[in-house]
Amino acid sequence: MLDRTQPDENQNAGDVMSNGVPEHVADDKPAAQGWRPLSWLKRAGQFFFALSFSSLTRRIVSLNLAGLVALVASILYLSQFRAGLIDARAQSLLVQAEIIAGAIGASATVQTNAITVDPERLLDLKLGESYGGIDDSLDFPINPERVAPVLSTLISPTKTRARIVDPNGTVLLDSRDLDAVRGIPLPPLSEKPGLIERMMVPVRTWLNRGDLPLYRELGRENGKGYVEVADALQGQKRSMVRVNARGEVIVSVAVPVLRSRAIHGALMLSTQGDDIDQMVTAERLAILKVGGVAAAVMIMLSLLLASTIAGPVRRLADSAERVRRRIKARIEIPDFTRRRDEIGHLSGALRDMTSALYSRIEAIEMFAADVAHELKNPLTSLRSAVETLPLARNENSRARLLEVIEHDVKRLDRLISDISDASRLDAELQRQDAIPVDLRRLLTTLVSVANETKLGHDVAVEMRFEGRGPTDTFAVTGHDSRLGQVVSNLLSNAQSFSEAGSKVRLTCRRVRGEIEIVVDDDGPGIRDDALERIFERFYTDRPHQGFGQNSGLGLSISKQIVDAHGGRIWAENRAGPPDEDGAPTVAGARFVVRLPAL
Repeated sequence: MLDRTQPDENQNAGDVMSNGVPEHVADDKPAAQGWRPLSWLKRAGQFFFALSFSSLTRRIVSLNLAGLVALVASILYLSQFRAGLIDARAQSLLVQAEIIAGAIGASATVQTNAITVDPERLLDLKLGESYGGIDDSLDFPINPERVAPVLSTLISPTKTRARIVDPNGTVLLDSRDLDAVRGIPLPPLSEKPGLIERMMVPVRTWLNRGDLPLYRELGRENGKGYVEVADALQGQKRSMVRVNARGEVIVSVAVPVLRSRAIHGALMLSTQGDDIDQMVTAERLAILKVGGVAAAVMIMLSLLLASTIAGPVRRLADSAERVRRRIKARIEIPDFTRRRDEIGHLSGALRDMTSALYSRIEAIEMFAADVAHELKNPLTSLRSAVETLPLARNENSRARLLEVIEHDVKRLDRLISDISDASRLDAELQRQDAIPVDLRRLLTTLVSVANETKLGHDVAVEMRFEGRGPTDTFAVTGHDSRLGQVVSNLLSNAQSFSEAGSKVRLTCRRVRGEIEIVVDDDGPGIRDDALERIFERFYTDRPHQGFGQNSGLGLSISKQIVDAHGGRIWAENRAGPPDEDGAPTVAGARFVVRLPAL
C-alpha cells in the first residue's frame, strides 16, 4: 500500500503552482486523470519486461510459437489450393490448346504440287466412281505466314506462351517472337535477380519444387525434347508441370494439330513463370497474415499463462529461499491454495512443509531446553555432593554423600538413555518402511513377557480380544518394535501404579476403521489437572516413588510413536461406585490407543 499512496502524496505536494494557486483546483483534475493510465501502462510494461526474462516464460512462448510455426509451414507446404489451381490451369490450357489447334488445322494451305496420285488405285476405280480419299492423300503443311495471325489473335488476350512444332520436332512459331514483332515487351530470360530475389528463390523452390521436374529451354530444333510434344506428335494430348530455375511453377500442355485425321504438327501452350505463383503467393501471404495475427494473440496468451505460472512459482521459490536463509523468525509462504491446480497444490504442500519444519525446529528447541533443565538438576546435585564429600566429618555423612552421588549418576544415565532414544525416534521412523503388523501376535508376546518378568511388580496382566471370532484380524501398518514399545510403556506404567496382587487388563477391539488398545489398572487414578500433562516430556507424578526414579519420557515417547502412526492416545479415569456421601470415585486409570486398521 505504501507504493500506491506515496505517488499520490508527491503529486498533491507538486500540484501547488508557483503563483500560489491552491492544489485542489479544477485544472489539476485532468493532470491527475492522465497520470493514472500512464502509471498503469508503466507498471504493465515493467511486469511484462520482468516476465520476459523468466526461463519458464520463454519456454512457454517458444513452444507455443513453435507449434504455430509448424502448423503454418505445413499449411504453406501442403496447401491443396496450389494443387487444385495447377489442375484447373492444366485443364483450361488443354481446352484452349484444342481450340487453337483446330483453328490452325483449318487455316493450312493446300499445295497443289504436293498432291500425289496412286496409279494402282486409279486402275481399281469402277465406272462412275471418282478418285476418293483425297483428304487422306493430300498433304496440308502448316504455313507459318498464314497461321501466325490466327495464333496471335487467339493468344494475345492471355498470358500464355504458344509454340507450334512440325512433325520433325522443329519449332515453327513461338508467340514470344510474335510479341517481339508487335512491340510487346517480353520478360527477360536471363536477368540477374536482385538480393531479395536471390533470398526468396531457395524458399520458393523448396515450397514449389517437391518432386516436380526442372523446366529448361531446349531450343528451336529440339521440340521433341519436351515429353508432352513427343506424345502430341504421336496423336496424344498431355500436360506437364515443371519448376524453372527461379522456383516458379510452369504448366504446359501439348495437343496434335490435325486435319483430315492426319497429324501435321503439335501445339504447345505453357504458362508464364509468375502466372500461377502470383495467385499462390497471394494465398500464402493471406495465410502468413493470419499466422502473424495468431502469433501475436498466442504470445499475449502465453505471457498471461506464464504470469499465472511463473509469477507464483517465483514467489514460492523466493519464500523457500528466505526460509532457508531464515532472515526472519518465521517466513510465511504465499497462499495460492484457492487455485484448483498444481500451483495451488504446490503452495499448500510448501506451506504444510514449512509449518512442519518450524514445528520441528520449535520442538527441537523446546526439547533441548527441557533436556538442559533436566540434566542441570542432577548435575547440580552431583556437584554439590562432590564438593561436600571432602568436608564430611564422619563415615555416615560420607556414606550419605556417596549414596547421593550414586543416585544422581544413575539418574543421569537413565536420562541420557531416554533422551537418546527420544532424539533418534523421528529419524528411525522416517528411515524404516512401514509394514503390516499383527497386533494379536504382538500383544500376546508382550503380555507373556510382562507376566514372566513382572517388571519388578507382583502385578499380573490379563489380555482379551473382542471380536466376532478368534479368526478376526487386528492388523495395522507401522513398526512392530515401536508399537511394542508403546504397549510395554503402558503396561509398565499401569503395573507401577497398581498394588501388589492386583491385575492390569489389556483389551484389543475393532472400532469402525480403527484398532483400539485399552490398558486398565486398579491404581489411584490420575489427577484431573494432570490428564493432559502426563504426555509432556520429563513430567512425572509419582508421590509413592522417590524423587528421580523416573525420567518422565515414557509416555511422551509413546505419544510421539502413536502420532507418527497416524493414531491417537489419551488417558482417563475409570469411574468407580459412589462413596457413602454419593460422591463419584475413581476405580483406576485407563489409557486408550487407537490406530488406523489395515
